[in-house]
Amino acid sequence: MTVIDQPAAGLDVEEARRVRRERLERIGRWALPLAIMILAIWLWDRICVWNNIPKYILPRPGVVLQTMYDDAGLLFSSLLVTLKITFLSLALAVIGGVGLAVLFAQSKWVEMSFFPFAIVLQVTPIVAIFPLINIYVDNQTAKLLLCAWIVAFFPILSNTTLGLNSVDRNLLDMFKLNGATRWQQLRYLRLPAAMPYFLGGLKIAGGLSLIGAVVAEFVAGATGQSSGLASRIIEAGYRLNAPRLFAALVLISLTGILIFLVLSLVSHLILRRWHESAIKQER
Repeated sequence: MTVIDQPAAGLDVEEARRVRRERLERIGRWALPLAIMILAIWLWDRICVWNNIPKYILPRPGVVLQTMYDDAGLLFSSLLVTLKITFLSLALAVIGGVGLAVLFAQSKWVEMSFFPFAIVLQVTPIVAIFPLINIYVDNQTAKLLLCAWIVAFFPILSNTTLGLNSVDRNLLDMFKLNGATRWQQLRYLRLPAAMPYFLGGLKIAGGLSLIGAVVAEFVAGATGQSSGLASRIIEAGYRLNAPRLFAALVLISLTGILIFLVLSLVSHLILRRWHESAIKQER
């Protein structure tokens, strides 16, 4: 091998190592969490067996899955009710949060005047606000929707406002020098710059909207066949039906994970061609 060939051979080795490392990372990204989850479920099952724990205290994973299958009609109909509140509140949070953030970006006086009220809604526990909502709102669905919206609204507003205000000042000055109107600055500069921040807030708000919907059902004490998963949990707790309680909890957890994954995929598809956070980095 000549001296000239040696660096090329070294580069090939480094490239092979990099490809191998990336392949292992891709596998590990889903294999490690899956392995830990399987181990946790196995330990859960063994603890129930080793200690002879009755199923009304801690059911085995197999019993929970069987209950989920046996009560699928009841549980999944309740899941649809919870999902309706979740997605409606998320949609309203996006509309209200983005709209108000744009208004804040156009006027500092408006931001200074109204942003503290948004903070008040964020830091006040929903269980403290609900008695007032219960007095002034008659419709049960509207009560739940308003509670879930309050929880999901602030991350959208806060992140989008931050993004709109994080525009490169040099680009902003260039737009102004070229006579761009405030609408043109918003459309062609501020909104694209705020997109990663908005999508980050959307991923947070997606999970919070589900939490808000479930907590609102708990606080409202919703009952009946047309109520959500929280009512199934409350009912199962009163009846010491731990398998159904765990089945409802598993459904809520899986739904939250699915919402996060879908919103992460949407964020990646939107940003992958132009933003540094989604572009694959060379190592």
